[in-house]
Amino acid sequence: MNIIESNIANLPTKHGKFKIKAYKQGYQEHLAIMSENFENLDVINLRIHSECLTGDVFGSIKCDCQKQLELAIEYIAKNGGLIIYHRQEGRNIGLLNKVNAYSLQDAGKNTVEANLALGFREDEREYSIVEYIIKDLGIKKINVLTNNPAKMKFLEGLDVEIVERIPTIVEPNCYNKNYLNTKKEQLGHML
Repeated sequence: MNIIESNIANLPTKHGKFKIKAYKQGYQEHLAIMSENFENLDVINLRIHSECLTGDVFGSIKCDCQKQLELAIEYIAKNGGLIIYHRQEGRNIGLLNKVNAYSLQDAGKNTVEANLALGFREDEREYSIVEYIIKDLGIKKINVLTNNPAKMKFLEGLDVEIVERIPTIVEPNCYNKNYLNTKKEQLGHML
């Protein structure tokens, strides 16, 4: 695996002061966003956040991505830890295909059905870069901020101790209610 790493830099935000490091794997560039006290923590509060440009940047309420990211940033600003910003847009089908999936969802398909109709699996993400980042940063014990059982299963296969799973539950709205139900019923999310 050919990975290029940046140096660590300061990242002051409206939520507090963080450190940031970038990792490039192929054409994708991922981020590790660490609290200032990251190196002093025995147990790392970890959020693996999959990129969602429409939610994270533009505030789309068709999903719960921005709300989950905000919860994680606030939690880690207060309690310390790490956010891995996993740059695999649209469950790794890319932005163009994600917009096509949105169009299919507008026509009545759910998020899983839309991905399948486009010729993809329900979730195309892979986590080798996450494993690399965890090893690179010397992480041994974690609390995981997630509702996603696939992320938990992946982390259980690593050489890290999972101390606790911390749910990242957000209130549904009329635009994302079906999306959240699909995540719960078809993808097994712990909502």
